[in-house]
Amino acid sequence: MSTASTAPEGTPPSQSAPSKKGITAGRNLLAAIGVGLVLGGLALLTLLTIKATFLIYMGAVLLVALHELDTAFRTRDIEIPVIPVALGGAAMVTCGYWAAGGAVTAAFALTLVAILILRMFSGTDGYVRDVTAAVFAAAYLGLLGATVSAMLAAPNGGRRVLAFIILTICADIGGYFAGITLGRSGAHKMAPAVSPKKTWEGFAGSAVACVAAGAILLPVALHGHPWQGVLVGAAAVVAAVFGDLAESMMKRDLGIKDMGTLLPGHGGVLDRIDSLLVCAPVVWLLLAVFLR
Repeated sequence: MSTASTAPEGTPPSQSAPSKKGITAGRNLLAAIGVGLVLGGLALLTLLTIKATFLIYMGAVLLVALHELDTAFRTRDIEIPVIPVALGGAAMVTCGYWAAGGAVTAAFALTLVAILILRMFSGTDGYVRDVTAAVFAAAYLGLLGATVSAMLAAPNGGRRVLAFIILTICADIGGYFAGITLGRSGAHKMAPAVSPKKTWEGFAGSAVACVAAGAILLPVALHGHPWQGVLVGAAAVVAAVFGDLAESMMKRDLGIKDMGTLLPGHGGVLDRIDSLLVCAPVVWLLLAVFLR
């Protein structure tokens, strides 16, 4: 997710201006909206009916993301043991919902042990590199995903997760509209070497959207206070921006434009959930403190 989608990832600044025929923001906007509605609709359906079914949906998304991450790693000859990472991630996500926090720690530890052992059968060359990448994948997808499960297991868990998703989406939408309006000319780049499309104007739009959404969502959906919503929204936008930048750093390092091509107008699944992954533990912790 992005805070100011004014050009495709890696597009030179000289090519980032909107066309005279209309603002496209570097992607197929209609396709992006359609895919977003489908993904959001599935989340809404599962969260507001049998919330445990959201775990199946989330597990499928994380599995596709793992495949994309593995494919991206292979462009740099990094081969991770996918099976223990996938099974360990599933265990962490499941334990986050059905068991205590200690079970998530145990699942992560056992995943690490399985990675260390299974990678031995591929020889010593690149062992540290591959094990490190596999542990990162398990933590990035499985461990962060488990915080969403923990959020879901709490009282009003479906609403908590829905609020978390809405806040993260607001960071994307607020940044998008601010980026194509305030950031057209003379935009102030946030991190031009990492993600040329992100601007401080876009960040401002994301911040306004997230804080406003938080101030509304916490009292209306979760019986919290507006000031708590403001704090959650502010924390969410910072986490979302850094989550997006972190994935951009990965893509720059790996020399790729997108993590995948599965979602028209978006790129890969991991390109869509990058902000959600980093935002999840932040929102989970704040909601656990504010809501009893």
